[in-house]
Amino acid sequence: MSFRRWFLAALATSVVKAEPVQKQGLQLPPSAALHQSEVKELFVTSYEAYQTYAWGMTICAHFKNWIMGLTDWFEQAVNHTANTDFSVSHTSDTVSLFETTIRYVGGFLSAYELSGEKYPILVEKAQDLADQMAYAWVGNQVIPFGYIDFATQQPTIATSNIAEAGTLTMEWNRLSQYTGNSTYKTLVEESVQHMIHMTWGGGSDSYFEYLIKYARLTNTDDNSYADAWLTAVDSSIKTLLKTSTVDDLLYLADYDDDKKIRHVGSHLACFYGGNWILGGKLTNNATVVDIGLKLTDACWNTYASTAYYWIGPEIFAYISSDGNYTGDTAPNQQQLDFYDQHGFYITYPDYILRPEVLESNFYAWRVTGDPKYFNNAVSAVTSFKKYLPANVAYAGIYDVNNVDSDKVDDMESFWFAEVLKYLYLTFDDPSHISLDEYVFNTECHPFKAPPAKSNYGSDSPHIVHPSHSPRERTPASCSPTSKLLLSLL
Repeated sequence: MSFRRWFLAALATSVVKAEPVQKQGLQLPPSAALHQSEVKELFVTSYEAYQTYAWGMTICAHFKNWIMGLTDWFEQAVNHTANTDFSVSHTSDTVSLFETTIRYVGGFLSAYELSGEKYPILVEKAQDLADQMAYAWVGNQVIPFGYIDFATQQPTIATSNIAEAGTLTMEWNRLSQYTGNSTYKTLVEESVQHMIHMTWGGGSDSYFEYLIKYARLTNTDDNSYADAWLTAVDSSIKTLLKTSTVDDLLYLADYDDDKKIRHVGSHLACFYGGNWILGGKLTNNATVVDIGLKLTDACWNTYASTAYYWIGPEIFAYISSDGNYTGDTAPNQQQLDFYDQHGFYITYPDYILRPEVLESNFYAWRVTGDPKYFNNAVSAVTSFKKYLPANVAYAGIYDVNNVDSDKVDDMESFWFAEVLKYLYLTFDDPSHISLDEYVFNTECHPFKAPPAKSNYGSDSPHIVHPSHSPRERTPASCSPTSKLLLSLL
């Protein structure tokens, strides 16, 4: 081969080589094993209580055992699942297409992969569920209804939420892969394609999340998923990115039906930091990664500022240069005093064991290797051990800014599926379930991904850097795509 041909070939190879998502050579601090064992202890205590008081009520809680090396419990969960008949409903309750997909179908298929495809019954049970849920698509309608009566195989006729209808692609595509039946993939792809080409509205959090994740999981040649995600990010930066007047914290605002900016944030919405970090890496956009890190830092600040240190509130608000409108009552003096100290104020003070702040913190750690994100996770574990123990296992708190607050009499399944798993993986060997080899669904179930492409999306839309003062833009400039970013409250 001539030098010229060799040089051109080498140049082409260098151009198409994908930049890894995770920081290369990331090393854990010496204390990581200790902190990981603390998380495992939290899980064991919680799971033992679950076995005693709620066994079988939430099967999706079972399959975290494999990642933590609790193989006996995993085998027990597989056997229980194998003996569960999902074609029979023993109650009059309807079944959520969204929740059943992300928790059960996603959990079964992820467990099947992580266990070396040793338990095909998990695929069979995921298929049993999907076959029942397929009745949510009626006639030629491409958008499914949100709830199904398994006993009658009839959907509840009601308006569908795009987050619910648009957060099925990863799980149903993977089901098609393992069953050889493309129907599952076709149903969910047609739904999302229809939504991509319509005006987007509220309740769109995980739909937004899945656009870029589906592109990565499948390496599809259809750029519409990544392009739609990039367009939404660009529009959100231009219209929704706000900086607090105290401490210059970066937030993504919401807005009401009249397109009036609402200066609010929520624990649930704090997933977007991690999603932007991941998506920015996949699209080779350092600006988006940087914004994602700043959004993650602002959400973490809500944890660092309460009476229960390192445990944050459900909903909060802030003030930026364009005001403090939230769509609710104006802040009282106590809230304003709190804002002057912390750059946000609390509007709904409960903590119900949500994962999103720790989720974004996990992405920030794996991508940057900045020790502050590792230390954030350490602080959270310390506080969980101190403040969350209940008579049985662990419980949320009604008021994170009141040290005498009562606890919430509840332990959510996402405490197992997400909170403890993200913490455990933060302290784990970064090569174990690497972000360059796996894609997490919205319930933190990892799916094995093919080697990454060099870039996701076609010609990326121009991403405006925050220094271009997006906060000076008016809501009237908001394009339909910016509606994608969260009307959660």
